[in-house]
Amino acid sequence: QVQLVESGGGLVQAGGSLRLSCAASERTFSNYHMGWFRQAPGKEREFVAVISRSGVWSAYADAVKGRFTVSRDNAKNSGYLQMNSLRPEATAVYSCAISSSVLRSDYFRRPTWYEYWGQGTQVTVPV
Repeated sequence: QVQLVESGGGLVQAGGSLRLSCAASERTFSNYHMGWFRQAPGKEREFVAVISRSGVWSAYADAVKGRFTVSRDNAKNSGYLQMNSLRPEATAVYSCAISSSVLRSDYFRRPTWYEYWGQGTQVTVPV
């Protein structure tokens, strides 16, 4: 059982930046692809970004492309989401998740593709 703990959320003004972290409890973190999702009140969980096991490949939702950057440090069993030029619509609970499945098509956009989830961290961007 891998435990994931997110941190780095908070209140930030529109146009500002935040860096979220995802710490894994296991050294096997490097065996998993890592994704970030967000869920706003009253809305479904939404794919944000994903990074491959080695960190060589990544993908983003169109809504965040060019402003968010996903990264990882397998030596530290940690992943990150750098969020720049934040907008009010980014307000949500952000969660990291990991998957040991084979990367194919766009399955990584589906929450069900992931095996372990963190509890999430709140990001608030006031209007």
